[in-house]
Amino acid sequence: MTDDNVSAGSTMEVDDRLSHLEQRVQLQEDEIQLLKAALADALRRLGGCEELTQPGAGAGGRRPTVAAPTKVRQLLQTLPSKPLTLSNGYVQQKQMGGYPSSPSSPKKEVLQSIKRKSMSTERLSTVRREMVSDSRSRTTSSSSSTCGRSSKECSVNAEDGYVRMFLRGRPVTMHMPDQKRDSYRLDHKGTLPEHKLKLQWVYGYRGRDCRSNLYLLPTGEIVYFNASVVVLYNVEEQQQRHYLGHNDDVKCLGIHPDMVTIATGQVAGTSKDGKMLPPHVRVWDSVSLNTLHVIGMGVFDRAVTCVAFSKSNGGAHLCAVDDANDHILSVWNWQKEKQLADVKCSNDSVLAAAFHPMDANLIVTCGKSHLNFWTMEGNTLTKRQGLFEKNEKPKYVLCVAFAENGDAITGDSSGNIYVWAKGGNRISQVVAKAHEGGIFSLCVLKDGTLVSGGGKDRRMVLWDHDYNKQSEMEVPEAFGPVRAVTEGKQGELLVGTTKNTVLTGSFPDTLNPIVQGHTDELWGLDIHPSMEQFVTCGQDKQVHLWDTNSHQPLWSKTTEDPGRSAGFHPSGAVLAVGTMTGRWLVLDTDTQDLVYMHTDGNEIISNVKYSPDGNFLAVGSHDNFVYIYAVTENGKKYSRVGKCTGHSSFVTHLDWSVDSQYIVTNSGDYEILFWEASSGKHVTSMDLVRNVEWATSTCVLGFSVFGVWPDGADGTDINAVCRSHDSSLLASADDFGKVHLFSNPCSQPRAPSHTYSGHSSHVTNVAFLHDDSHLISTGGKDTSILQWVVA
Repeated sequence: MTDDNVSAGSTMEVDDRLSHLEQRVQLQEDEIQLLKAALADALRRLGGCEELTQPGAGAGGRRPTVAAPTKVRQLLQTLPSKPLTLSNGYVQQKQMGGYPSSPSSPKKEVLQSIKRKSMSTERLSTVRREMVSDSRSRTTSSSSSTCGRSSKECSVNAEDGYVRMFLRGRPVTMHMPDQKRDSYRLDHKGTLPEHKLKLQWVYGYRGRDCRSNLYLLPTGEIVYFNASVVVLYNVEEQQQRHYLGHNDDVKCLGIHPDMVTIATGQVAGTSKDGKMLPPHVRVWDSVSLNTLHVIGMGVFDRAVTCVAFSKSNGGAHLCAVDDANDHILSVWNWQKEKQLADVKCSNDSVLAAAFHPMDANLIVTCGKSHLNFWTMEGNTLTKRQGLFEKNEKPKYVLCVAFAENGDAITGDSSGNIYVWAKGGNRISQVVAKAHEGGIFSLCVLKDGTLVSGGGKDRRMVLWDHDYNKQSEMEVPEAFGPVRAVTEGKQGELLVGTTKNTVLTGSFPDTLNPIVQGHTDELWGLDIHPSMEQFVTCGQDKQVHLWDTNSHQPLWSKTTEDPGRSAGFHPSGAVLAVGTMTGRWLVLDTDTQDLVYMHTDGNEIISNVKYSPDGNFLAVGSHDNFVYIYAVTENGKKYSRVGKCTGHSSFVTHLDWSVDSQYIVTNSGDYEILFWEASSGKHVTSMDLVRNVEWATSTCVLGFSVFGVWPDGADGTDINAVCRSHDSSLLASADDFGKVHLFSNPCSQPRAPSHTYSGHSSHVTNVAFLHDDSHLISTGGKDTSILQWVVA
């Protein structure tokens, strides 16, 4: 719609109408979700009745097919299976993990959505009224107590032995063991677990989109960040300390001249209740890890992307760049938390900002299409642009450093090094084509020589005082382009890369990794059944087998498809990996050799899990099915023996029974279904499975875990749960960057928990080590892996 006046008197009227239409769509969506739950319940009841009423069924007689359930199933699968979220005029599909797809043509989407849902509502209105009425009457007749918001009830039916809660208007029925029927009470208060978690190790480094974030401290620790944690890592002693003051992604880091005080800036975040958490800078002590000052709370807009201390005046000033449209450069007296000056820096991205080491009133900024020299006088910042004159003006000035004599040195996207005479804005010396492609980092060493780090060519080059090449070495391709370079101990270099790796080495030797991590969204996690190891796989197509003591990968393997899930065979000899494309593969854990590969459907394989006896593998897919394979030769051979058909939405979680006879599954529309493992047959009688002992507890919906759900939760707010092997603890991973620790079982509404921060996006998975000594958690967009001590 190019002219809003065609359909309304003003833009405001159009917005009001769209808002009203969105509300109607949301109401209809809730009705349809309720309808789907009722229809699914009806289908299962019809299936149960059919089995009970077929003549000769028990004697092997053939049962005639029944058309009605088939039609109902077809009708169910035409409805949307994933919860829909509407915000800011956009129709967004909220998948597991809470990250919506990119919006396109919001007005058109809203109108099409309304039309689609109106048709479905009209077609099913009669059935809905009957089914929902029946469902509500059964809920009302139960002995009830309040759970959640006033409009959402949690009820217990002791006679039939179930608890029912509501997630986003959808009823979720959870059957309890017989031994709980008489004693269970909803109003019983849960207790906090005796154990707590302590962050021990952060795997990975944020190099993919951050710069100048790697330094060596006098304590011998290197400091860098990942997710919302700033890591202080002593490589020789193999120990980490962690600054945990931030509540969302850390994006920049600056070191005070005293080499003890550190400033770190973060992005704007969102709290659990939807409130904005403003971006800011935190100044803290690297010895005590105490926060000294919080700068700019409520001043910065989107994120603080550059931060630096002044040098020549004892570090009294701090500059910061905001990632708003105007990229505001501000200068602060950080000890008084007082802003001294600010100015619009550039319309384009700003990649670096630094005080001149000999002039506390001179700041250099660089980025897309610009290099600016700022002079501060009072509360005013005056700009002089860098003049390239006859030299090639690059698209990006990527980094800046300062020579011993005060000259500024820049590296750009064309591979040139330009030297700018002290105090001026003109080029005094050129090193043309120093690198093939961009120069992402420059570091002046203590002896006055210069090291440059390249992007496309991945080369590290050493230059003498006159900018003549002295030596070079190359970062291995597996670790990616150079992102940050700093001087380490005894002439060694520390190199951060865009593939989230930190390497160390000296010219002309090879560079060795000391920190490694994933580079794209991370979901796959499983624990070795008997050793202190775990496996992760992510959308970066990497599978890593980690050792929890050395904190290094024992091996890494690249797959053809992005990874989504992983599972060890009980023997530990092989592990299965599910991908985003429907393909799953089996790897030998010793040799990394591919043992088996198969494709089931063309959608995400969200679960691959072996039975406790190792004789079966269950493969849960986003195509709504679970595929069951018989496993022989210690995990080397596979043959399909069953297919679980019955979910009306994508399979999210599954668990095996201790005796390997049954499987329980959860789906995207909050169903809990049970299956016979040997055949894939749907178990409709709850009396067969209500007392089953489950080998693991990773399903997020069920009687023993439903207390993890917070008040008013969306059904995608909890991404994973895991029970400790001694059955005393239950951990959960939520959409708000938090790991929770509960007492197990967790069968009371809104059970109390210990809550832990560290991740900066949705936490995708949690798992206890085989001896329950540690908990591993994985982050989605932050790609981080956190290792917690269970104390």
